[in-house]
Amino acid sequence: MNLPWHLYLMASLYIIAGLNHFRKPGMYFKIIPPFFSNPKLINILSGVAEVIFGILLLIPVTSHFGAWGIIATLIAVFPSNLYMYQNKKASFGLPKWILFIRLPIQIVLILWAYQYTF
Repeated sequence: MNLPWHLYLMASLYIIAGLNHFRKPGMYFKIIPPFFSNPKLINILSGVAEVIFGILLLIPVTSHFGAWGIIATLIAVFPSNLYMYQNKKASFGLPKWILFIRLPIQIVLILWAYQYTF
């Protein structure tokens, strides 16, 4: 495979993050907003999505599908990031300013993935 190093980095980050959903599910249950009725299912689906899309990024023929999937996943999990900012119990004790900075970082991550969509 002749892919750029930063694509390998992105894929690795999402695969590791996705696997972490199964290693430490309680951490993710804590940040899923209460208006979602089945946090266990949401955690499983988002973890599986991150792993699958991360793997798709590593295959030249499917990397653009993986990138679009990552973008969709980042948009889908944005309510959790917002919930972490708004709810002290979901914030893991992080300072409010760090939680606030995480919100626009989602845009940076989306733009990073977007460059691999074509």
